[in-house]
Amino acid sequence: MKTRPKLVVIGNGMAGARLVEEVVARNPDAFDIAMFGDEPYGNYNRILLSGVLAGTHDPKDIFINPLAWYEQMHVRLHAGVRVARIDRDSQCAIGDNGAVEPYDLLVIATGSSAFVPPLDGLVTDTGRYRDGIYVFRTLDDCAAIRTRAAGVRRAAVIGGGLLGLEAARGLRALDLDVHVVHLMRHLMEVQLDEAAGDMLRHAIERLGVTTHLSRRTTAVLGDSRVTGLMFDDGSTLECEMVVVSAGIRPNVDLARDANLVVERGIVVGDDLRSVNDPAVFAIGECAQHRGQVYGLVAPLWEQAQVLADRLTGANQQSFYRGSRVSTKLKVMGVELAVMGDKDPLHGDEIVHYAEPTRGVYKKLVVRDGRLAGAILLGDPDAAPGLLQAFDRGLPLPDNRAELLFPSMKADGPTSAAGLPDEAQICNCNGITKARLVQAVANGCRTLRALCDTTRAGTGCGSCTPQVQQVLEACAGDAVTDDPAAHYYVPAIPLRKPELVAEIRRRDLRSVSAVFAALADGADDPKSKAGLASLLKTIWAGRYEDERDARFINDRVHANIQRDGTFSVVPRIYGGVTSAAQLRRIADVADKYQVPMVKITGGQRIDLLGIAKDQLPDVWRDLGMPSGHAYAKAFRTCKTCVGTEFCRYGVGHSTALGIAIEKRFQGLESPHKMKLATAGCPRNCSEATTKDVGAVAIEGGRWEVYVGGGAGSKVRKGDLLCTVSTHEDVLQVMGRFMQFYREHARYLERTYDFVERIGIRELQRLLVEDAEGLCAALDAAVQSAVDAFADPWQEGNVPIHPLQFKTIANVQPAGTVA
Repeated sequence: MKTRPKLVVIGNGMAGARLVEEVVARNPDAFDIAMFGDEPYGNYNRILLSGVLAGTHDPKDIFINPLAWYEQMHVRLHAGVRVARIDRDSQCAIGDNGAVEPYDLLVIATGSSAFVPPLDGLVTDTGRYRDGIYVFRTLDDCAAIRTRAAGVRRAAVIGGGLLGLEAARGLRALDLDVHVVHLMRHLMEVQLDEAAGDMLRHAIERLGVTTHLSRRTTAVLGDSRVTGLMFDDGSTLECEMVVVSAGIRPNVDLARDANLVVERGIVVGDDLRSVNDPAVFAIGECAQHRGQVYGLVAPLWEQAQVLADRLTGANQQSFYRGSRVSTKLKVMGVELAVMGDKDPLHGDEIVHYAEPTRGVYKKLVVRDGRLAGAILLGDPDAAPGLLQAFDRGLPLPDNRAELLFPSMKADGPTSAAGLPDEAQICNCNGITKARLVQAVANGCRTLRALCDTTRAGTGCGSCTPQVQQVLEACAGDAVTDDPAAHYYVPAIPLRKPELVAEIRRRDLRSVSAVFAALADGADDPKSKAGLASLLKTIWAGRYEDERDARFINDRVHANIQRDGTFSVVPRIYGGVTSAAQLRRIADVADKYQVPMVKITGGQRIDLLGIAKDQLPDVWRDLGMPSGHAYAKAFRTCKTCVGTEFCRYGVGHSTALGIAIEKRFQGLESPHKMKLATAGCPRNCSEATTKDVGAVAIEGGRWEVYVGGGAGSKVRKGDLLCTVSTHEDVLQVMGRFMQFYREHARYLERTYDFVERIGIRELQRLLVEDAEGLCAALDAAVQSAVDAFADPWQEGNVPIHPLQFKTIANVQPAGTVA
């Protein structure tokens, strides 16, 4: 039997493992393959590490190639074994555990490591990082950070590049007060210009992350463990945990020790072969090609494809000519696409569009009539066409607006379906349109099947709309509905009615009980809030509350602001207040030095800038119930003055609004509900564009509207019915809200719910009582009303000792808090 040549790959990261995939796909019998990987795992998607840190992804869900895959492909993987040295004379790779793998061909794919700048106090006398210092590169890093985060309140991230912001996102999801410290004047300066970086800063600060720009960190403070950071201007930042993400450095020590040519990376030619050893190749972040070292995944995929072609003989004319760098991703949930040059050269044409209030920024750099670079922040719709123009060097239309706003274009492709086959749809996993088309041809008929088969859309997820477009274009009417799209929560394969029936049948009163009974005990963070909302609807006062199933706002009953403080909105029934209430509010504002007191759109008064530890005292001094401005629940009922003072009023809207608030205050629901009452059809309180509204008409009657909206979606509500009394309004509103609570999807607003069910069907069920549901709905909403307890009373007896624990502020050096 002919002996197969031995291929050894050092590095089991995204580049090394992808190369082996490509080699096996071309010819599974071409080589006897052995691999070394530093980590004791298979290959996983590092792009999703921030999700693991945040708890939105289970570690097992981010694996691309689990350990079993290597066995199935007959690849010897030395998992958890670092290569100690390469012996080029005997052509062997020697592991630090003594394992020896001879090679005919060697590929170095050692990737990169976190760069940790020299800081005073960073390491202890033993040479180890001080307790509380972490880097963010691996699964083990995530586990260590999550363990530490459970016992701290404030974390600092050194570095405002892509990885630093992803670390900040993960820490923020753990309810920490997160501060990003960045040396440069704006975030992500490698990819973004100053305007885009500033807009991104505003976007992440709205998510509760504080940024400190142009700040050079000089020292880590603390004795046995971290207590803060010091900056070069002498100021300090108190923190109990530091994640260093100040850039990466190629892992080239192994190659340098083997006397390969190394500059910033291992120097390779267009064939990806090292320049001084024909048996050794390098790809990924450790390779330097034509003076360039790439840190994005798309060039890694291109290198893996070229090298697999050459190693297997599939295409000896395949050469790597370098990559036109472009990427689509999400940064802390903000859509971003960047390509080419962010800064223009002399003579370049610049095309700008910006909407700061929406966080939208678009910029094109046009050079000699072709796209030299682009930044798209907050609106990715133009990305497919721009990437095509950039990658292929296409001439641009004279009307540049067509590029930024594809819907303006009269002809040509406006979606991924019109892109050429070689266009890359998923940057995270290097999936082209051709690969998606082939998967559809092989039988994929749902979005989930297509993503699972190709891995498209399983990274940052920003390409999912384009994947859907390709699916619909290729499969047409054969596209089938994905059952998972109708699951109430991701972790449990049941639609809402089936899930409710199982919960009732098994008498499941808590989120953990549902996981134990219906999800094989698996804890799924993405499902917790939805389940908590559903269980409160089903069981009312018999629901068993678990605090980790709540968002931070619901745990402390106040809206967190971007600086880590909170807003307090007491309930003012129907917008009607008194001199005594106003005096109390004014006294609280003075006593606690409230930075802003604001009249809200719901006719209430918002006290902004309250520290967490002050919340119980503020509530106690106000002596008013919670306005539930933070909850997925009934919020407020806006009113006009109606017949009391208005000369046009035909109905007592104020009294009705107060009655509505007192009856339904705090009623949990799949999403927030805003209500209003109007004393005449002039509709001064905008009752027809609320989730539920009542409008007085001649004859002392009331029209009840449902499904209105005046936010990101503007919709006039549908007329559900006309009734005669306040009591009738309360009953009909209660029936609708309870039906919505029982049948809406989690986070589905009433305007989408009404459109989905249809107003005629709602009239049939809730007004005509065609199926006999009304008595049960009336009883259920009454049960929920009876179970109401003002959550601000928790200020007297906190649920948890840390529930209202304060977070220290940044202090200049030498000051005392």
